Amino acid sequence: MNVSDNFASRNVIGWAIAAIALVLVLSSVVAVVPETKQALVVRFGKPEKVYNAYRPNEDFGATGAGLLWKIPFIDQIHWIDKRVRDFDMERQSVLSTDQLRLEVDAYARYRIVDPLRMAITAGSERRVEEALRPILGSSLRNELGKRPFASLLSPERGQVMDNIQTRLNRVARQYGAEIVDVRIKRADLPDGTPLDSAFNRMRTAREQEARSILAEGRKQAQIITAEADAQAAGTYAESFNKDPDFYNFYRAMQSYRMTFGTDGTEAPGSSNVILSPDNEYLREFRGRR
Repeated sequence: MNVSDNFASRNVIGWAIAAIALVLVLSSVVAVVPETKQALVVRFGKPEKVYNAYRPNEDFGATGAGLLWKIPFIDQIHWIDKRVRDFDMERQSVLSTDQLRLEVDAYARYRIVDPLRMAITAGSERRVEEALRPILGSSLRNELGKRPFASLLSPERGQVMDNIQTRLNRVARQYGAEIVDVRIKRADLPDGTPLDSAFNRMRTAREQEARSILAEGRKQAQIITAEADAQAAGTYAESFNKDPDFYNFYRAMQSYRMTFGTDGTEAPGSSNVILSPDNEYLREFRGRR
C-alpha cells in the first residue's frame, strides 16, 4: 500500500467517525415528535413543557409534531400516547333490584389530555389505568344495582352508560385524562339455578301479559258484537215499521232456507218435512188473498 492509499483510508475513517459524532450530537439536541405522541420535557426531574399536546378538533398536520430541540444531558423526554386508549374492567358480580346476580364485563376508552398533570399525579398511562379500573367497577355496580335486569336490554342502558362515564370522568380529570366512552361487553346470569329461575320468571310474566291481551281482545270482541247486534236489531225494527208485510215475508224465507236444509251441512233436498197445507208455518206458500 502506498502513501496516497493510506492517506485516503485514514480520511474515510475520519469522516465516518465525524458522521457518527454528528449523529450522536444531533440525537442529544434534537428529537422527532410523531403525530401520535405527546412529548413531555422533564428538566432536572421536573416536568417543564409539553410538545404536540392534545387539542380538541385539531386538524391533522397542523399539530405540534416535528423537530424538538432539547438541552443535552439535562432534558429528558417522556413519550405519552396521544391516541385513544382502552382498559378492561375485571369481571364483576352485580345484584340487580329484581334480585338477579349478573356477571358483567365492561371496558372504558380514554385519552390523556393533560400530560403535565398525568406525569405529576400518576407518572404513566399504565398507572392511570390502574387507578381508574376500580372506579369503573364501583360505578358500574352502583348504577346496575339501582335497576332491574330488563333495563340492560332496553334503551335505558344508554343512560346507565352515560351515568357511569360522568362519574368516571370526575376521577379521570385528576389524572389528566378524559373518558371517551364506557361500554358493557357482556352481562350474563350465572349458570345453573339462578339462570333457570330467571327464565321461569320471564316466561311467567310473558304468559300473564298474553292472558291480559287475550282477555282484552275478547272484551272488545263482545263489545263490537253487542253493538253490531243492536245496530242489526235497529235496522230490523226500522224495516218492520216501514213495511211489516215485506219484513214478515223476508223472515219467513230465511226460516224456510234454514229449515229445509239448503244452508245446513247436509245436501239440499235430503230433509223430509211433513206438514198440513193449512199449517201457519207455510202461509207464505199460499200466496196473497
